[in-house]
Amino acid sequence: MTTPVGTQPRKGLRVLLADESVEALEQLAEVLEELGHEPTPFAVSTAEAVELIGREDPDLAFVMVHHDDEHALALIDEAVEYASGPVIAHLRQADVDFVARAAERGIAAYVNAVTPEVVQGAIELALRRHEEQSALTARVEQLSTALERRTLIERAKGILMERHGVDEDGAFALLRDHARATRRRVLDVAQAVLDGHALLPGQRQG
Repeated sequence: MTTPVGTQPRKGLRVLLADESVEALEQLAEVLEELGHEPTPFAVSTAEAVELIGREDPDLAFVMVHHDDEHALALIDEAVEYASGPVIAHLRQADVDFVARAAERGIAAYVNAVTPEVVQGAIELALRRHEEQSALTARVEQLSTALERRTLIERAKGILMERHGVDEDGAFALLRDHARATRRRVLDVAQAVLDGHALLPGQRQG
């Protein structure tokens, strides 16, 4: 994996390293420092991983799969759950089954070599995927909020249609005119209608 043409490799990232082998972590830490990143203290247990994530707030995390697959998966679980950045898995050798299990837990990338080019490539890929996922999540939340607002206004219109014997356009006009008269948002007026406050044609109410 290489950095896309026309972009500069990102440097100065705080990187959490987790594995049951301190020796393996030291090797990866040296490569990260060579690339201009800042490894945090090592995490060997899941408890240490959670503590370090809370204290160091790393930009991303590397979980190395050394001997114990289940321990590595537990570390991945904790890192994905608590870290604000992406998680990368390092495998000693290709293991399709482990990659699938790790992917289910939310890793953003994986590598099976500790060379500067491979490590930086994985970092760029993981950060890009994490940014895209964050943008997608924000968009979904935005759409969900918009739907909730539309539903609230539609419900308020229904109440006004029944209360004042007007059609849908007339009900919205009541909401809009009342909002303008009281210098409030249509959404706030709609909520007031749902809360049981009267809204009469030609009247201004607080």
